[in-house]
Amino acid sequence: MIVAMVVFWGALAWVIVTLVRHRVPPAGSLSAPLSRPPSDALRILDERLARSEIDADEYKSRRALIEGTG
Repeated sequence: MIVAMVVFWGALAWVIVTLVRHRVPPAGSLSAPLSRPPSDALRILDERLARSEIDADEYKSRRALIEGTG
């Protein structure tokens, strides 16, 4: 009787652990955030535009170059 009770509770614990593992994704597999933090280069470029060291056209061309779209 005691063996049957231990087997029952062990099986119940195994089922609960299995269900929890399948519902919660592992910590490392979470998707990346929707917005990436700006790189240092983009931050510096933003600061230069804010200080009027460069104009809007130069800002756009350099930003495209940094992002790899230009």
